Amino acid sequence: MNHAYILTLSCPDRMGIVHAVSGFLLERNGNIEEAAQYNDPATGLFFMRVQFACDQLSHEELKTQLGVFAAPFAMNWKLHSTQDAMRTVIMVSRDGHCLNDILFRWKSGLLPIDVRAIISNHRDFYQLAASYNVPFHHITVTSDTKAQAEAKQLEIIESEGAELVVLARYMQVLSNDLCKKLSGRAINIHHSMLPSFKGAKPYYQAHERGVKVIGATAHYVTADLDEGPIIEQDVTRVDHKDTVENLTARGKDTESRVLARAVKWHSEHRVLLNGHKTVIFK
Repeated sequence: MNHAYILTLSCPDRMGIVHAVSGFLLERNGNIEEAAQYNDPATGLFFMRVQFACDQLSHEELKTQLGVFAAPFAMNWKLHSTQDAMRTVIMVSRDGHCLNDILFRWKSGLLPIDVRAIISNHRDFYQLAASYNVPFHHITVTSDTKAQAEAKQLEIIESEGAELVVLARYMQVLSNDLCKKLSGRAINIHHSMLPSFKGAKPYYQAHERGVKVIGATAHYVTADLDEGPIIEQDVTRVDHKDTVENLTARGKDTESRVLARAVKWHSEHRVLLNGHKTVIFK
């Protein structure tokens, strides 16, 4: 059986890292199928993603030997099996366009994820969840019950072994504590007109101001609201002929596409954190 893996790593840059990684895999009969690397001159850090096949060693044996290999380079590294779909929990409120899009792409085999649960502070999409045979958890959130609600949400996320949490238009601000616990594995989507047009009905506000471009941003969730490391963005040009309904529809379409790309790249282990930025090996 052909065992395929993805190795991601970052470390201080120095000569010979690519040669060393290639040599490590060659010595273990590893066949490199895809490789990409980047040296950030601003931080002096080196980033690499390698997809390879190796039948000689088990996953655990590879991890053990990689630990020894990586130590002299001060590497932060992760090893993933390509056979494992990423366990995912989706959180949503009352706008279902991103949720519906992700579920369709997942069931169509377009996203290497395994949707384990949907969490919502409203009941609107329990039937949609049932149609995909995904457990639906309705957890009401108020200012008085926020801590208890987040405790229930985290319990579900951890019990499902979720490696990824997707905030598919989940319209509640997560606490700093929950943001820290989900660091590096929670992705949010919002319109790219921030910091303008905050709050309710941003597309109505944008229409009133006669904007010419609308867009969307997908980013990792941090305690700094809507300011986490950006994974993907896109824009759509609009003009005076667009009604507020057209603007909203086109904005939702852009949000869905941007979030889907971010989820795909994350679940394929193509996104590496670089401080407040990301390195993405597409």
